[in-house]
Amino acid sequence: MDVVVEKKPVAFNRWLPYWAVFQSDVRQTLRSWVYRFWVLLTVLATVGYLLYNFGIYHEVGLVQPASLHISKLLYWIVVASAAILCVLTAGSITAERGTMADSVLSRGISRHQYFLGKWHARLATVLGTFVLLGALILISAWFLLHEDLSWHGSLVALALAAVLLGAVITCGVTVSAIANSTVLGIAILWTILCAAGFLLQFLPSRYLSPDRVLQRLPFILQGHYDLNSLAEFAGWSVLVSCITALIGLTYFSRRDV
Repeated sequence: MDVVVEKKPVAFNRWLPYWAVFQSDVRQTLRSWVYRFWVLLTVLATVGYLLYNFGIYHEVGLVQPASLHISKLLYWIVVASAAILCVLTAGSITAERGTMADSVLSRGISRHQYFLGKWHARLATVLGTFVLLGALILISAWFLLHEDLSWHGSLVALALAAVLLGAVITCGVTVSAIANSTVLGIAILWTILCAAGFLLQFLPSRYLSPDRVLQRLPFILQGHYDLNSLAEFAGWSVLVSCITALIGLTYFSRRDV
């Protein structure tokens, strides 16, 4: 007598390809020499800057607000990070153009999942690292320098810097999905960032631009800020990032690789 074995339907996780791309890109980013150089440069610059100012305060007795020092440090970290992230993100997709069709897209991974996996992986890796380093900077400043920092102001300043870098990362991944080579992508991305920064300076004074937000960091770190205006700036930045990512996703889904 034949025994009929009932076969259970195989459950398929439709997000598994996205998760595979996400994990692969996180590992690739962590092994990248550009990422390691960025982290090392940030750590060395922070340690040197804080120890220098602590030495002046300890030896000379010159007391300066910690908000002034940390605002300068965050300003240059954001500017330098934006330049380095152009290199790190502009090659996220273009660097794999030669093997993408055979090794990735032919294995059941859609264009949308591939782009989203790359984008979210770069955001999670870079912004996670930046938030961790920024938190260590603020904690170190609290113990080493004059205590005029506000904890809620410090968190707001760190969040604003992360939002700005998130926009840079999104633009980098989008340009990487559009450009034909990494070098061309870096050039296009740097041109876009410089042009956007220049044009946003002509906004009316009641609107915040990235440069104006960075200039107000000393007051934000002290806890003196308008939460509504900062929230509006962060909301516009996130909206621009989402629109930019949508443009890159739409173009990448229709182009030849």
